Amino acid sequence: MKIKKVLVANRGEIAIRIFRACTEINVKTVGVYTFEDRYSLHRYKADESYQIGEDNAPLKPYLNIDEIIRVALETGADAVHPGYGFLSENANFAEACENNNISFIGPKSKAIRIMGSKLAAKEAVKAYHIPMVPGTDEAISDIPKAKKLAKEIGFPILIKASAGGGGKGMRVVEKEAEFESQMNRAISEATSAFGDGSVFIEKYVRAPRHIEIQIMAD
Repeated sequence: MKIKKVLVANRGEIAIRIFRACTEINVKTVGVYTFEDRYSLHRYKADESYQIGEDNAPLKPYLNIDEIIRVALETGADAVHPGYGFLSENANFAEACENNNISFIGPKSKAIRIMGSKLAAKEAVKAYHIPMVPGTDEAISDIPKAKKLAKEIGFPILIKASAGGGGKGMRVVEKEAEFESQMNRAISEATSAFGDGSVFIEKYVRAPRHIEIQIMAD
């Protein structure tokens, strides 16, 4: 199916780059913006743009799945590009697009649900006996319990957001005295960035070698 109109569910430079790519292949674009972003450049780079959310919510509307789907349907957008951050790793958003016959430019909701959550990804690879960094197998928010587990793992430890990446909701804790404040900060950051405050704990590995393979398919 040829895509004719794309709604970009993001803001700023991310959205502008996607608008430019769409323009180069003659695909119409729809932008969304909050009241605080009403003078942002990305609003004017789309073929048509619409405000989402209330006037006093600078970023939260970009996480509002129902609102973004509503704009996509009302404008006749047949695809949604999430950019990165915000809802890009949200399986519920991808599923909402699928349920409304809107192409989600990214993985299927099933793949995001498994690999978009670091905890679900860890669970998925267990069956293949892949060695993993010592840590918790489930999300945790009970600070006394989390502190006990951190001591068992051994400091330094890393608190990580389950629902996203990019360093958001990630805190290195060198010693027990810092644990509670860093745990609260990680949960707060994860909630703001991904709408999900789930965090887990892993042993912090100093100076690791990161090997990553990117796979793309049509």
